[in-house]
Amino acid sequence: MNAQSSTVGTRILVIDDEPQIRRFMRASLTAEGYIYLEAATAEQGIKQITSQNPHLVILDLGLPDADGYEVMQKLREWSQVPVLVLTARDDELQKVKLLEGGANDYLTKPFGIRELMARIHVLLRDLSDQQQPSAETQFHFGELLIDREQHKVFLQNEVINLSRKEYALLDFLASHPQKLVTQQQLLEKIWGHTHHEDTHYLRIFVSQIRKKLKDDPAHPQYIETEPGVGYRFIAQKS
Repeated sequence: MNAQSSTVGTRILVIDDEPQIRRFMRASLTAEGYIYLEAATAEQGIKQITSQNPHLVILDLGLPDADGYEVMQKLREWSQVPVLVLTARDDELQKVKLLEGGANDYLTKPFGIRELMARIHVLLRDLSDQQQPSAETQFHFGELLIDREQHKVFLQNEVINLSRKEYALLDFLASHPQKLVTQQQLLEKIWGHTHHEDTHYLRIFVSQIRKKLKDDPAHPQYIETEPGVGYRFIAQKS
């Protein structure tokens, strides 16, 4: 199977007012086999979404006719199309606001082609997974095995003793590999809505999991921290 076989027919809409960004996106996305769509304003972008039904939207926040965040919120009222936000600000509070407002992920300018393609791949894979629910009972990540039927975790064939909360947290992250999961999403999933601000729970439990998996936070193999925002499970399935 060639590299473009899974991208044929996949429509990606880029909403950005900077011509050089659009040229870069056009060259990069068409080279990968994607169908490239573009808009320079929020108004044009909304029209493209309704008429072209893209599989993914790449949205710049700094649009000339509307705030990108407001565009995303309005879009979420009637569409669940994955949205990758482009932002010029490396600001933790803004990132949290974006993700809580409906963005699926974000990229801070400037960014490289490899990072862009990695984020696109993850978002499109998640879309495919939602359309075809996974029936996997085991996750293999090199020397790490998560047995979802027995609710057990093995590292180098040795059982790792995790509490129920630790297991639930690891399983949820591992079931969304390479995807940024926010602190609020994890807290609500594992502890419920009443604990959505108790981020110290996460720090403690993630630290405990890392110790048991011998995962150095400075050079993680499994769980990567996005400071102030959330976590990514970065190991590759094997």
